[in-house]
Amino acid sequence: MTDAVVPASSAPATPQINWTKLFLGFGAMVIGQFMAILDIQIVAASLPQIQAGVGASTDQISWIQTAYLIPEVVMIPLSGYLSRLWGTQRLYLISCTGFIIMSVLTGLSSSIDMMILTRALQGFIGGAMIPTVFAVAFTAFPPERRITASVIMGLIVTLAPTVGPTLGGHLTEALSWRWLFFINVPTGLIVLFGVYRWADFDKGDPSLAKGFDWFGLAVMAIFLMSMQYVLEEGAKDDWFDDTAILWLTVVAAIGGALFIWRQLTYRNPIVELRAFANRNFTVGVLMTAVSGASLFGGTFLLPQFLGRVRHYSASEVGTTMVVSGLSMFLTGPIAGRLVRKTDPRVPMFIGFLLAGWGMYMAHAVTKDWGFWEFAGVQACRGVGVMIAMIATQQITMSTLPPHMVKNASGLVNLSRNTGGAIGLALLATSITQQTALYYDDMSSKLTTGSAGAAAMMAGLAQRMAQLGVSDPDGAARKAFSGFLQQQATVMAFGDSFTLLAFGCFVAAGVSLLARPAANAPPPPSDAH
Repeated sequence: MTDAVVPASSAPATPQINWTKLFLGFGAMVIGQFMAILDIQIVAASLPQIQAGVGASTDQISWIQTAYLIPEVVMIPLSGYLSRLWGTQRLYLISCTGFIIMSVLTGLSSSIDMMILTRALQGFIGGAMIPTVFAVAFTAFPPERRITASVIMGLIVTLAPTVGPTLGGHLTEALSWRWLFFINVPTGLIVLFGVYRWADFDKGDPSLAKGFDWFGLAVMAIFLMSMQYVLEEGAKDDWFDDTAILWLTVVAAIGGALFIWRQLTYRNPIVELRAFANRNFTVGVLMTAVSGASLFGGTFLLPQFLGRVRHYSASEVGTTMVVSGLSMFLTGPIAGRLVRKTDPRVPMFIGFLLAGWGMYMAHAVTKDWGFWEFAGVQACRGVGVMIAMIATQQITMSTLPPHMVKNASGLVNLSRNTGGAIGLALLATSITQQTALYYDDMSSKLTTGSAGAAAMMAGLAQRMAQLGVSDPDGAARKAFSGFLQQQATVMAFGDSFTLLAFGCFVAAGVSLLARPAANAPPPPSDAH
């Protein structure tokens, strides 16, 4: 690899770089990336208000998030090709402009059908803002500064989904749910100005438009959108018991096989899969998927537990979740130094171990756990995820030739999203199945023939009678069933935390399969 991806010259790279322009342009792109990732989760705490505002059913309202995610996974790998075709700046400006327009139209939606359409277009068009930032970090920055850029990206990728529900809940309470989308307008305009003014990092190659692979694009869209739908909706629809899920799984498998064949044989592929011939890239992509599962899985499990078991409000959940975001934010600079000074495999191994241990701390969770009990879990997981993510980015991209970086960045971000979707699907299925198993097991053991159960039922019936309930025995049975259901749910969550922990432990072992990777050639001066 060359020492830096800058205009060709025999002079040292660093003095020729306009650092002010680089950081201002990159900073504007990072803000846009934050905005795009934030919009996935910002609606999570406000779905009931949106449902009332557009007259949606309970089944329809879940599509507010799903409609954003499914088209986004198509744009993420496609963005590498478009960036090479048009140039990073032009692609980013188009993506951000479309994202702003669709945000306004989503906020103005008067029906669920209009909102689903505009959210889908918002996710597709805005999806290019996520991987292009990653590519710039590894092409515009010289090697000795890339870890600094990785730290900045790591903070964005981890903080955005963590603070999304909290910010969304407060915006809805203070203004209205429509401002979840209108808030993108002033932020987006700032991003557009910064990118237009300072982010002219490269030039496009118009010759790539010749022989554009429309068939490859079609099979990629079919493959990725089918897979994403199955992962998003499968747990709710009992997986292969649902005909649509079964057939879409078949479509995804066939589409995936056709897509891989096309990309490996076509002269001008949309996605350069040959990057997987690089061992570190392959290991890094797997680790990125696991870190995505840990990031999104942890962000999914904790609010679910606090809402379903502790009945916390959106603001209370946000207050509890802040520990995770704070620990990641504080760890970022330290993780950057650690990765810079050591073999990146070491902090990647340590990071996954810490993330796994943080999750395992909650394997014995009880119904009484609240802020302080989860604080240690979140802190350990947050520190581990941040260290693992920054080290993984360095391992993944450090040995790739510069001409592969743009395509590779799309694949890396796709693997993070896919890993997160797989993690959420597994966790949701685990919670549902384990809750049912634990409930049936406890019900069979605590029958009315059990002395302990009989005494509890009698006590509940007596209390219901004292409260003036017309059917104290029926109310007692209902209360007893609710108690068992709560206990079964808590135990199922403990299993899900354990499942996530073991996934991280396995990833820690796999991370050692990467080859040693130099962080950067020695810089001319101390570069922090």
